[in-house]
Amino acid sequence: MLNQVINIHRKKYAVGLFWQPIAAGYFARGYARILSKTVDKKLNLFAECRDMVGLGSKKLGQKVGMSSAAAEVLNALSEFTSFLAVFQVDKLYYLVVVRNGIILEDKLFDNEEQARAEYFNLSEIPDWGALFAPSAWGMPRSIERNLEDLIAGNYHSLLKPISRIKTGIASGVLLVFFVLGLIYFFREPISQMFVSKPQVANINPELVAEYKRQIEEKNKQLDKQFEIEKKEPEPLVFPYDYLPDPIQRAAVCYQAIGFLMQPITGWNQLSVDCGETHAIARLSRDFGTLTDFYLIATELMPASFVQEESENSILVQATLPSLTTYASLDERDAATIVRDVNSLFQGLNMPVETNVVLDSITNGFETASYNVVEVAAESKLEPVNFMEIFQDFDGVYMSRCMWNVQNRTWNYEVIIYAK
Repeated sequence: MLNQVINIHRKKYAVGLFWQPIAAGYFARGYARILSKTVDKKLNLFAECRDMVGLGSKKLGQKVGMSSAAAEVLNALSEFTSFLAVFQVDKLYYLVVVRNGIILEDKLFDNEEQARAEYFNLSEIPDWGALFAPSAWGMPRSIERNLEDLIAGNYHSLLKPISRIKTGIASGVLLVFFVLGLIYFFREPISQMFVSKPQVANINPELVAEYKRQIEEKNKQLDKQFEIEKKEPEPLVFPYDYLPDPIQRAAVCYQAIGFLMQPITGWNQLSVDCGETHAIARLSRDFGTLTDFYLIATELMPASFVQEESENSILVQATLPSLTTYASLDERDAATIVRDVNSLFQGLNMPVETNVVLDSITNGFETASYNVVEVAAESKLEPVNFMEIFQDFDGVYMSRCMWNVQNRTWNYEVIIYAK
Protein backbone atom coordinates (compact mmCIF):
# COMPACT_ATOMS: atom_id res chain seq x y z
CA MET A 1 0.00 0.00 0.00
CA LEU A 2 1.28 3.47 -0.91
CA ASN A 3 2.46 5.42 2.15
CA GLN A 4 0.35 8.56 2.55
CA VAL A 5 3.31 10.85 3.26
CA ILE A 6 5.05 13.44 1.08
CA ASN A 7 8.28 15.39 1.58
CA ILE A 8 8.22 19.18 1.22
CA HIS A 9 11.17 21.36 2.24
CA ARG A 10 12.84 18.30 3.82
CA LYS A 11 9.84 17.84 6.09
CA LYS A 12 7.25 15.05 6.00
CA TYR A 13 3.54 15.90 5.62
CA ALA A 14 0.56 13.59 6.02
CA VAL A 15 -1.83 13.16 3.08
CA GLY A 16 -4.74 10.86 2.33
CA LEU A 17 -6.65 11.71 5.53
CA PHE A 18 -10.34 10.92 5.87
CA TRP A 19 -11.95 14.34 6.43
CA GLN A 20 -15.33 15.04 8.01
CA PRO A 21 -16.95 18.20 9.46
CA ILE A 22 -17.22 18.00 13.26
CA ALA A 23 -20.83 17.40 14.28
CA ALA A 24 -22.38 19.98 16.58
CA GLY A 25 -21.97 19.19 20.24
CA TYR A 26 -18.67 17.28 19.85
CA PHE A 27 -15.04 18.08 20.48
CA ALA A 28 -12.50 17.15 17.81
CA ARG A 29 -10.93 14.21 19.63
CA GLY A 30 -14.26 12.74 20.74
CA TYR A 31 -15.72 12.99 17.24
CA ALA A 32 -12.56 11.48 15.74
CA ARG A 33 -12.93 8.55 18.13
CA ILE A 34 -16.53 7.99 17.00
CA LEU A 35 -15.55 8.17 13.32
CA SER A 36 -12.69 5.73 13.84
CA LYS A 37 -15.03 3.15 15.37
CA THR A 38 -17.57 3.68 12.58
CA VAL A 39 -15.29 3.92 9.51
CA ASP A 40 -12.13 1.95 10.29
CA LYS A 41 -10.60 1.12 13.67
CA LYS A 42 -7.15 1.17 12.07
CA LEU A 43 -7.48 4.97 11.80
CA ASN A 44 -5.70 5.83 15.05
CA LEU A 45 -4.55 9.41 14.35
CA PHE A 46 -6.45 12.64 13.79
CA ALA A 47 -5.77 16.23 12.77
CA GLU A 48 -8.04 19.22 13.34
CA CYS A 49 -8.52 21.93 10.74
CA ARG A 50 -11.08 24.68 11.23
CA ASP A 51 -14.35 22.81 11.90
CA MET A 52 -13.14 19.47 10.50
CA VAL A 53 -11.21 16.40 11.61
CA GLY A 54 -9.05 14.27 9.35
CA LEU A 55 -8.31 10.65 10.30
CA GLY A 56 -5.01 8.94 9.50
CA SER A 57 -3.13 5.79 10.43
CA LYS A 58 0.37 4.87 11.52
CA LYS A 59 0.21 1.95 9.06
CA LEU A 60 0.22 4.51 6.24
CA GLY A 61 3.56 5.92 7.40
CA GLN A 62 1.96 8.80 9.31
CA LYS A 63 3.19 9.77 12.77
CA VAL A 64 2.13 11.89 15.73
CA GLY A 65 3.23 15.51 15.26
CA MET A 66 3.21 15.31 11.45
CA SER A 67 1.46 18.23 9.73
CA SER A 68 -1.48 17.80 7.34
CA ALA A 69 -0.64 18.85 3.79
CA ALA A 70 -4.31 19.46 2.94
CA ALA A 71 -4.69 21.88 5.86
CA GLU A 72 -1.59 23.76 4.68
CA VAL A 73 -3.01 24.02 1.13
CA LEU A 74 -6.43 25.11 2.43
CA ASN A 75 -4.78 27.84 4.50
CA ALA A 76 -2.59 29.00 1.60
CA LEU A 77 -5.59 29.19 -0.78
CA SER A 78 -7.95 30.73 1.78
CA GLU A 79 -9.21 33.27 -0.76
CA PHE A 80 -11.05 30.43 -2.53
CA THR A 81 -13.97 28.71 -0.77
CA SER A 82 -13.99 25.99 -3.44
CA PHE A 83 -11.04 24.73 -5.47
CA LEU A 84 -9.82 21.62 -7.27
CA ALA A 85 -6.07 21.06 -7.32
CA VAL A 86 -3.52 18.47 -8.39
CA PHE A 87 0.17 18.93 -7.62
CA GLN A 88 3.07 16.86 -8.89
CA VAL A 89 5.37 15.80 -6.06
CA ASP A 90 8.39 13.95 -7.42
CA LYS A 91 6.80 11.00 -9.29
CA LEU A 92 3.53 11.21 -7.35
CA TYR A 93 0.38 13.27 -7.86
CA TYR A 94 -1.39 14.89 -4.95
CA LEU A 95 -5.11 15.74 -5.26
CA VAL A 96 -6.86 18.23 -2.93
CA VAL A 97 -10.60 18.94 -3.31
CA VAL A 98 -12.22 21.70 -1.24
CA ARG A 99 -15.90 22.61 -1.57
CA ASN A 100 -17.40 25.47 0.44
CA GLY A 101 -14.51 25.44 2.86
CA ILE A 102 -14.77 21.66 3.48
CA ILE A 103 -12.00 19.24 2.45
CA LEU A 104 -13.70 16.53 0.38
CA GLU A 105 -10.64 14.68 -0.89
CA ASP A 106 -7.01 14.58 0.17
CA LYS A 107 -5.47 11.83 -1.96
CA LEU A 108 -2.10 10.69 -3.25
CA PHE A 109 -1.71 8.86 -6.59
CA ASP A 110 1.32 6.96 -7.88
CA ASN A 111 -0.31 6.68 -11.31
CA GLU A 112 -0.61 9.78 -13.48
CA GLU A 113 -3.52 8.43 -15.54
CA GLN A 114 -5.61 7.70 -12.48
CA ALA A 115 -4.90 11.15 -11.03
CA ARG A 116 -5.78 12.82 -14.33
CA ALA A 117 -9.03 10.84 -14.71
CA GLU A 118 -10.08 11.73 -11.15
CA TYR A 119 -9.30 15.41 -11.77
CA PHE A 120 -11.19 15.44 -15.08
CA ASN A 121 -14.34 13.92 -13.54
CA LEU A 122 -14.36 16.41 -10.68
CA SER A 123 -13.64 19.39 -12.95
CA GLU A 124 -17.01 18.85 -14.67
CA ILE A 125 -18.76 19.93 -11.46
CA PRO A 126 -19.70 23.62 -11.89
CA ASP A 127 -18.79 26.65 -9.78
CA TRP A 128 -15.18 25.94 -8.85
CA GLY A 129 -13.50 29.05 -7.47
CA ALA A 130 -10.14 27.94 -8.89
CA LEU A 131 -8.61 25.01 -10.78
CA PHE A 132 -4.98 23.94 -10.46
CA ALA A 133 -3.30 21.20 -12.50
CA PRO A 134 0.06 20.45 -14.15
CA SER A 135 0.39 22.52 -17.32
CA ALA A 136 1.36 19.39 -19.29
CA TRP A 137 -2.19 18.08 -18.81
CA GLY A 138 -3.64 20.96 -20.84
CA MET A 139 -6.77 21.20 -18.66
CA PRO A 140 -9.02 24.15 -19.57
CA ARG A 141 -9.26 27.06 -17.11
CA SER A 142 -6.58 25.51 -14.88
CA ILE A 143 -3.24 26.96 -13.88
CA GLU A 144 -0.16 25.24 -12.48
CA ARG A 145 0.99 25.90 -8.92
CA ASN A 146 4.01 24.51 -7.15
CA LEU A 147 3.13 22.75 -3.90
CA GLU A 148 6.41 23.90 -2.33
CA ASP A 149 5.30 27.52 -2.85
CA LEU A 150 2.04 26.90 -0.98
CA ILE A 151 3.30 24.86 1.96
CA ALA A 152 5.31 27.02 4.32
CA GLY A 153 4.75 25.11 7.56
CA ASN A 154 2.88 28.02 9.15
CA TYR A 155 -0.49 26.30 9.66
CA HIS A 156 -0.13 23.82 12.51
CA SER A 157 -2.72 21.11 11.86
CA LEU A 158 -0.82 18.29 13.52
CA LEU A 159 -1.63 14.61 13.79
CA LYS A 160 -2.52 13.52 17.31
CA PRO A 161 -3.34 10.10 18.75
CA ILE A 162 -7.04 9.31 19.07
CA SER A 163 -6.34 7.05 22.05
CA ARG A 164 -3.92 8.23 24.72
CA ILE A 165 -3.61 4.81 26.36
CA LYS A 166 -1.98 3.18 23.35
CA THR A 167 0.26 6.20 22.90
CA GLY A 168 1.52 5.96 26.47
CA ILE A 169 2.36 2.27 26.10
CA ALA A 170 4.06 2.82 22.75
CA SER A 171 6.07 5.75 24.13
CA GLY A 172 7.28 3.60 27.04
CA VAL A 173 8.36 0.79 24.73
CA LEU A 174 10.12 3.22 22.37
CA LEU A 175 11.90 4.84 25.31
CA VAL A 176 13.27 1.46 26.46
CA PHE A 177 14.51 0.64 22.94
CA PHE A 178 15.99 4.12 22.61
CA VAL A 179 17.95 3.81 25.86
CA LEU A 180 19.22 0.33 24.92
CA GLY A 181 20.17 1.64 21.48
CA LEU A 182 22.14 4.51 22.99
CA ILE A 183 24.01 2.15 25.29
CA TYR A 184 24.89 -0.13 22.36
CA PHE A 185 25.87 2.72 20.03
CA PHE A 186 28.08 4.45 22.58
CA ARG A 187 29.50 1.30 24.14
CA GLU A 188 33.04 2.16 23.04
CA PRO A 189 32.98 5.82 24.21
CA ILE A 190 31.54 4.63 27.54
CA SER A 191 34.27 2.05 27.97
CA GLN A 192 36.89 4.66 27.11
CA MET A 193 35.62 6.86 29.90
CA PHE A 194 37.42 4.54 32.29
CA VAL A 195 40.71 4.62 30.33
CA SER A 196 43.28 7.17 31.41
CA LYS A 197 43.75 9.96 28.89
CA PRO A 198 46.60 12.35 28.34
CA GLN A 199 46.33 15.58 30.30
CA VAL A 200 45.57 18.73 28.34
CA ALA A 201 48.61 20.35 29.84
CA ASN A 202 50.82 17.82 28.06
CA ILE A 203 49.38 18.56 24.58
CA ASN A 204 51.03 21.14 22.36
CA PRO A 205 48.71 24.25 22.21
CA GLU A 206 49.79 24.99 18.65
CA LEU A 207 48.65 21.53 17.53
CA VAL A 208 45.28 22.06 19.26
CA ALA A 209 44.77 25.43 17.53
CA GLU A 210 45.70 23.97 14.15
CA TYR A 211 43.33 21.03 14.69
CA LYS A 212 40.41 23.40 15.50
CA ARG A 213 41.21 25.52 12.44
CA GLN A 214 41.13 22.49 10.16
CA ILE A 215 37.79 21.33 11.60
CA GLU A 216 36.19 24.76 11.07
CA GLU A 217 37.54 24.93 7.51
CA LYS A 218 36.21 21.44 6.75
CA ASN A 219 32.76 22.32 8.13
CA LYS A 220 32.61 25.41 5.92
CA GLN A 221 33.48 23.32 2.87
CA LEU A 222 30.76 20.77 3.71
CA ASP A 223 28.18 23.51 4.28
CA LYS A 224 29.01 25.05 0.92
CA GLN A 225 29.04 21.69 -0.86
CA PHE A 226 25.63 20.60 0.40
CA GLU A 227 24.17 24.12 0.66
CA ILE A 228 23.28 23.64 4.31
CA GLU A 229 21.20 26.50 5.66
CA LYS A 230 21.46 26.81 9.40
CA LYS A 231 18.18 28.30 10.51
CA GLU A 232 17.05 29.03 14.00
CA PRO A 233 13.79 27.20 14.84
CA GLU A 234 10.72 29.35 15.13
CA PRO A 235 9.56 29.84 18.72
CA LEU A 236 6.68 27.66 19.88
CA VAL A 237 3.34 29.44 19.60
CA PHE A 238 0.67 28.16 21.99
CA PRO A 239 -3.06 28.62 21.28
CA TYR A 240 -3.49 30.58 24.51
CA ASP A 241 -0.96 33.17 23.30
CA TYR A 242 -3.62 34.54 20.92
CA LEU A 243 -7.08 34.46 22.50
CA PRO A 244 -9.90 36.95 21.85
CA ASP A 245 -11.81 38.49 24.73
CA PRO A 246 -14.49 35.89 25.68
CA ILE A 247 -17.29 38.47 25.90
CA GLN A 248 -16.38 40.09 22.56
CA ARG A 249 -16.17 36.65 20.94
CA ALA A 250 -19.64 35.79 22.33
CA ALA A 251 -21.06 39.09 21.11
CA VAL A 252 -19.69 38.55 17.59
CA CYS A 253 -21.23 35.07 17.44
CA TYR A 254 -24.58 36.38 18.67
CA GLN A 255 -24.59 39.17 16.06
CA ALA A 256 -23.62 36.74 13.27
CA ILE A 257 -26.37 34.32 14.29
CA GLY A 258 -28.92 37.15 14.35
CA PHE A 259 -27.72 38.24 10.91
CA LEU A 260 -28.30 34.75 9.47
CA MET A 261 -31.58 34.04 11.24
CA GLN A 262 -33.65 36.74 9.57
CA PRO A 263 -37.06 35.43 8.47
CA ILE A 264 -37.40 34.55 4.78
CA THR A 265 -40.88 33.82 3.48
CA GLY A 266 -41.39 30.17 2.58
CA TRP A 267 -38.21 28.98 4.31
CA ASN A 268 -37.74 27.66 7.86
CA GLN A 269 -34.60 28.22 9.93
CA LEU A 270 -33.41 25.03 11.63
CA SER A 271 -30.16 25.99 13.35
CA VAL A 272 -27.13 28.28 13.25
CA ASP A 273 -23.64 27.17 14.20
CA CYS A 274 -20.95 29.74 15.06
CA GLY A 275 -17.48 28.24 14.66
CA GLU A 276 -14.02 29.77 14.84
CA THR A 277 -14.08 31.66 11.52
CA HIS A 278 -17.64 31.36 10.15
CA ALA A 279 -21.27 31.20 11.19
CA ILE A 280 -23.44 28.78 9.19
CA ALA A 281 -27.26 28.69 9.13
CA ARG A 282 -29.29 25.74 7.91
CA LEU A 283 -32.71 26.37 6.31
CA SER A 284 -35.34 24.02 4.91
CA ARG A 285 -37.97 24.84 2.27
CA ASP A 286 -41.62 25.14 3.25
CA PHE A 287 -43.59 26.65 0.37
CA GLY A 288 -40.98 29.07 -0.99
CA THR A 289 -38.74 28.72 -4.01
CA LEU A 290 -35.03 29.13 -4.54
CA THR A 291 -35.70 32.28 -6.57
CA ASP A 292 -37.68 33.75 -3.70
CA PHE A 293 -34.89 32.92 -1.30
CA TYR A 294 -32.17 34.61 -3.36
CA LEU A 295 -34.29 37.72 -3.96
CA ILE A 296 -34.88 38.23 -0.24
CA ALA A 297 -31.53 36.99 1.08
CA THR A 298 -29.58 39.27 -1.24
CA GLU A 299 -31.04 42.30 0.55
CA LEU A 300 -31.22 40.88 4.09
CA MET A 301 -27.87 39.05 4.13
CA PRO A 302 -25.44 40.73 1.72
CA ALA A 303 -21.94 39.26 1.32
CA SER A 304 -23.06 35.88 2.67
CA PHE A 305 -22.23 32.62 0.88
CA VAL A 306 -25.04 30.22 -0.06
CA GLN A 307 -24.70 26.48 -0.61
CA GLU A 308 -27.61 24.46 -1.99
CA GLU A 309 -27.45 21.05 -0.30
CA SER A 310 -30.58 20.08 -2.22
CA GLU A 311 -33.62 21.78 -3.68
CA ASN A 312 -35.17 21.79 -0.21
CA SER A 313 -32.13 22.48 1.97
CA ILE A 314 -29.79 25.48 2.03
CA LEU A 315 -26.74 26.52 4.02
CA VAL A 316 -25.92 30.21 4.44
CA GLN A 317 -22.42 31.14 5.61
CA ALA A 318 -21.12 34.44 6.98
CA THR A 319 -17.48 35.25 7.76
CA LEU A 320 -16.77 36.41 11.30
CA PRO A 321 -14.77 39.62 11.80
CA SER A 322 -11.30 39.45 13.31
CA LEU A 323 -10.90 40.29 17.00
CA THR A 324 -7.95 41.64 18.94
CA THR A 325 -6.12 38.85 20.73
CA TYR A 326 -3.93 38.61 23.83
CA ALA A 327 -2.16 35.93 25.89
CA SER A 328 -4.22 34.34 28.65
CA LEU A 329 -3.61 31.21 30.72
CA ASP A 330 -5.37 30.06 33.88
CA GLU A 331 -2.95 29.57 36.77
CA ARG A 332 -4.93 26.66 38.19
CA ASP A 333 -4.24 23.04 37.30
CA ALA A 334 -6.73 21.13 35.14
CA ALA A 335 -8.26 19.15 38.01
CA THR A 336 -8.94 22.32 40.00
CA ILE A 337 -10.53 24.01 37.00
CA VAL A 338 -12.83 21.01 36.42
CA ARG A 339 -13.92 21.09 40.05
CA ASP A 340 -14.57 24.84 39.98
CA VAL A 341 -16.52 24.65 36.70
CA ASN A 342 -18.70 21.80 37.97
CA SER A 343 -19.33 23.72 41.18
CA LEU A 344 -20.38 26.84 39.28
CA PHE A 345 -22.84 24.97 37.10
CA GLN A 346 -24.23 23.09 40.09
CA GLY A 347 -24.98 26.46 41.68
CA LEU A 348 -26.81 27.48 38.51
CA ASN A 349 -28.67 24.13 38.38
CA MET A 350 -27.38 23.66 34.84
CA PRO A 351 -26.00 20.31 33.52
CA VAL A 352 -22.45 20.43 32.15
CA GLU A 353 -19.89 18.01 30.69
CA THR A 354 -16.18 18.48 31.39
CA ASN A 355 -13.14 16.70 30.00
CA VAL A 356 -9.37 17.14 30.32
CA VAL A 357 -7.20 16.82 27.20
CA LEU A 358 -3.41 16.90 26.87
CA ASP A 359 -2.56 18.55 23.55
CA SER A 360 0.83 19.31 22.03
CA ILE A 361 2.46 21.60 19.48
CA THR A 362 5.74 21.46 17.60
CA ASN A 363 7.85 23.71 15.40
CA GLY A 364 9.64 20.78 13.79
CA PHE A 365 12.52 20.88 16.27
CA GLU A 366 10.91 20.69 19.69
CA THR A 367 7.53 19.66 21.07
CA ALA A 368 5.62 20.98 24.09
CA SER A 369 2.40 19.79 25.76
CA TYR A 370 -0.34 21.75 27.49
CA ASN A 371 -3.57 20.95 29.36
CA VAL A 372 -7.00 21.86 28.03
CA VAL A 373 -10.26 21.62 29.95
CA GLU A 374 -13.21 21.07 27.59
CA VAL A 375 -16.65 22.25 28.71
CA ALA A 376 -19.92 21.44 26.88
CA ALA A 377 -23.36 22.61 27.99
CA GLU A 378 -26.90 23.26 26.78
CA SER A 379 -28.49 26.47 28.07
CA LYS A 380 -31.25 29.02 27.60
CA LEU A 381 -28.74 31.80 28.24
CA GLU A 382 -27.61 33.91 25.28
CA PRO A 383 -23.87 33.79 24.41
CA VAL A 384 -22.76 36.92 26.29
CA ASN A 385 -24.67 35.94 29.44
CA PHE A 386 -23.38 32.38 29.22
CA MET A 387 -19.74 33.43 28.90
CA GLU A 388 -20.11 35.67 31.96
CA ILE A 389 -20.18 32.41 33.94
CA PHE A 390 -16.45 32.10 33.20
CA GLN A 391 -15.50 35.64 34.28
CA ASP A 392 -13.30 34.30 37.11
CA PHE A 393 -11.29 32.09 34.73
CA ASP A 394 -8.39 32.99 32.45
CA GLY A 395 -7.41 31.22 29.23
CA VAL A 396 -11.08 30.93 28.17
CA TYR A 397 -12.18 30.47 24.56
CA MET A 398 -15.67 29.69 23.22
CA SER A 399 -14.86 27.37 20.32
CA ARG A 400 -18.47 26.91 19.19
CA CYS A 401 -22.04 27.89 19.97
CA MET A 402 -25.18 26.73 18.18
CA TRP A 403 -28.77 28.00 18.27
CA ASN A 404 -31.37 25.23 17.89
CA VAL A 405 -34.58 26.75 16.59
CA GLN A 406 -36.83 23.78 17.36
CA ASN A 407 -35.73 23.44 21.00
CA ARG A 408 -34.99 27.16 21.36
CA THR A 409 -31.79 26.33 23.24
CA TRP A 410 -28.09 27.13 22.89
CA ASN A 411 -25.35 24.50 22.74
CA TYR A 412 -21.94 25.71 23.84
CA GLU A 413 -18.40 24.38 23.65
CA VAL A 414 -15.80 26.22 25.74
CA ILE A 415 -12.15 25.40 26.34
CA ILE A 416 -9.98 26.62 29.22
CA TYR A 417 -6.20 26.45 28.96
CA ALA A 418 -4.77 25.25 32.27
CA LYS A 419 -1.29 25.75 33.64
